[in-house]
Parts: sequence; C-alpha cells; structure tokens
Amino acid sequence: MSHLKIDISHISKFVELSEIKASKDDLQKALSFLKNKNGPGNNYLGWVNLPIEQDSAIIDNILKDVEGLAKDIDVFVVIGIGGSYLGARAVIEALDDFMMCCQSDEKRPYPQIIYAGHNLCQDYLFRLLKVLDNKSYAVGVISKSGTTTEPAVAFRMIKQHMIKKYGVKKSKNRIIAITDKAKGALKSMADTEGYTSYVIPDDVGGRYSVLTPVGLFPMAMAGVDIRALISGAKDLAKHLAETDDIFKNPAALYAICRNILYRKGKQVEILAAYQPALYYFIEWWKQLFGESEGKDNKGIFPAGVTFTTDLHSMGQYIQEGVRNIFETTLHIENPKHNLELPKENEDLDGLNYLVRRQIDFINKMAEKATIMAHVSGGVPNLSVVVPRLNAYYLGQLIYFFEYSCALSGYMLGVNPFDQPGVEAYKKNMFKLLGKPGV
Repeated sequence: MSHLKIDISHISKFVELSEIKASKDDLQKALSFLKNKNGPGNNYLGWVNLPIEQDSAIIDNILKDVEGLAKDIDVFVVIGIGGSYLGARAVIEALDDFMMCCQSDEKRPYPQIIYAGHNLCQDYLFRLLKVLDNKSYAVGVISKSGTTTEPAVAFRMIKQHMIKKYGVKKSKNRIIAITDKAKGALKSMADTEGYTSYVIPDDVGGRYSVLTPVGLFPMAMAGVDIRALISGAKDLAKHLAETDDIFKNPAALYAICRNILYRKGKQVEILAAYQPALYYFIEWWKQLFGESEGKDNKGIFPAGVTFTTDLHSMGQYIQEGVRNIFETTLHIENPKHNLELPKENEDLDGLNYLVRRQIDFINKMAEKATIMAHVSGGVPNLSVVVPRLNAYYLGQLIYFFEYSCALSGYMLGVNPFDQPGVEAYKKNMFKLLGKPGV
C-alpha cells in the first residue's frame, strides 16, 4: 500500500529549500527526543510505537464485546470530552455513508453513535435523554479520572435514566468503562458495579489516545474496520521510523515547514478539507495542535474550514485579510463513489459544458483554483495528499499528525504533551460552584 504524502510546492514563494535543509539539526534533536524518550513529557510517548506493538487480544476483545452488545441496541452513547471523544468522532463521521436523515425507513447496519459529556448545555442533555426514552441504548463512558466535570455530569444523568428504564442489574451490562487501569473514580465504579472495562494506557495522553480503546471501541461499534485503521497507522509508523531523508518523511517535512512559516510571522494555520465528512477530523486536529503547542506564549493558532462551503464566508478573509496565516489542505485523491453531472436540453444554468464530468473533478478544480488564488494573495499552502478516505488511510492520517505534532512542538521549544492552561478555567469554575476543598 502507498503512503500519504506532503506537497510543499505551493510554499516555494515563501520558504527556500535551503531553509528546510538548514532545519535538519533542530529536526534531529526533536527526533532524538522521540526515539530516545528523553525530551519534555517523555512519560507520555506510549503512542509512538502503539500501532506497531498493538496487542491483538485487545482488538479481539473489543470486537467480541461490540458484537455482543450491538445486536440489542439502536444507539451507543459515547460520553467523553476532548481526546476522549474527538478522535473516534473524527473517524466515524469521515467513514459513515449512512445518512439517517434520508434513510428513516431503513435500519442502520450498526448502532447510531450519539455523543454526550462534551459540553454542559442543559438543553442538549435534556433533548438527548428524550431521544433515549424511545431507543434501546448502551453507553461508553471514557475518562481517566472519572471526575472531569462535563463527562461526569452526563454519565450521572444518563446512568440514572438507564436504571429507570432497564433496572440496576440490566443497566450494568449496558455500560462500557474506558478508564485508568488502577485508580480513579470511574475505575472504582467499574470494579464495584461490574462494568465491562478497558484501559487507557498510562503513557498515552488524551489527545494521542485515538488508537487505544478510547477511540477503537466507539469506532468498532460504528462499524469501522479498526484492524485496517491500526494497519494504516502501523505502516506509516514504520516508514517514518526508517526514513532519514527529510523530503521522504512527510511528518518531518510538515513539522519543519510550519515552524519556518511561524518564524516568518504566519501565526495561524488553517486546515482545509473539501469533504464535509472531514469536519470532525479538523476538530480533532485543532485540539491536537492547540493543546500541544499553545503554551509559554508560543504556538501556531489552529483553525479549520470546509470548502467549498466556507469559501462563501471565510474565503474573503483568507484571500485579503491579515497576512499572518497559512493553509494546509487535506487532498483526497480518489472519491468513494462515482457521480456524473447529467445533461439538460435547455442548459438554463449554463452547466452543459461540464456534462459527464465527475462531481469530484469539479471539486478538485475548485480546490486547485483556491490554492492558486490564496497563494497569489500571500497565503502559503501545504497539501497532505491521501489516496482515499478509508479506515487504512485514516489510520495513516492520524499517526501522521500525531508524529508531526510532537516533532513540531519540540522544534518550537515546548512540551507537546502537557496542557497546564486547561486547569485555569476549572479552578475558577470550582470556586464559583462552591466545590468542597477548593
């Protein structure tokens, strides 16, 4: 199988090849931190070899538990926030062909995935509970501690709903806990109540956890081929580890280029996709880079757009606004489906010149035209080239961004694996709520 690639041809007006080559020493230091596990945050590097060392027994157990549970439910509720749900949602929504809004009379082949615990909106939770009144459902609660406010509130509410609906004993068989292996409130609850549980590895932080049971269990419940996902990540992990040439290592090249652009005043990176299905992949990417790099008054601000939709809103700013931005485009080479534009005799909309053209061809030309326009307007553009949107290549894409994010953070001079700033709002919130001991 081929690997994804990085196309840097559209930054040539902004970055010289000599500048990329001159970054080799900084890159080697960052690579050494990862390989030798001696850099800042080195106790959270379990994700580096995870795809290669993935325990097949864990995959087997997930698939077995999913098979046993899925046949009896219509909905699976994923309770988590940040890295505890974004990775799974990114993959599930990228691969879900089944549009329920248009298929109301047809049974889904897998349970519908609904998300909770990622906000504190009362109306959202109220509506969710109303939906669950009339659905057969199970829950996957994901939290290392079990005390993070958003998922803890959602789990308490949904657990009580479940007990009223199914009773205490049956409810226990409908709850999957993904948590710490030895400690924490959720671990204690799982042991006491007898929930089926999976472990979040100690050496893998939340935003790097999508290839652990945190992401794999919900994805398997949604019908994602998690073996193919792991295989894609594994193949790219081996390629990156074995490739010393900067220009043949897409993660290293991406990390170098974005750091050079940052030093030249490009403080905002916009990740652009031309497939709406990648919306939540962009959200996952935003968390990955935002939490990893945004500290010590440093870091590139991660933003996202879905084109061509956002060309009719954010396109104006990108084209002619403040020149402190660069773009990275997710370029998917081959669509999943074939769809040609039909002919109309009167051609009132003037589209007959595109008759028998694939819609994807039109989309690709819009992508090419946009890159040309933005580059000419002073916006450098990188492209991540992915052969197709399937589980295998999504596995590659996940690992590519994880690896490049770690390298980029180290090259920036920060610890890519902590997030001390996240605690600031929590401390204030707990004081305002009157939490005991705060």
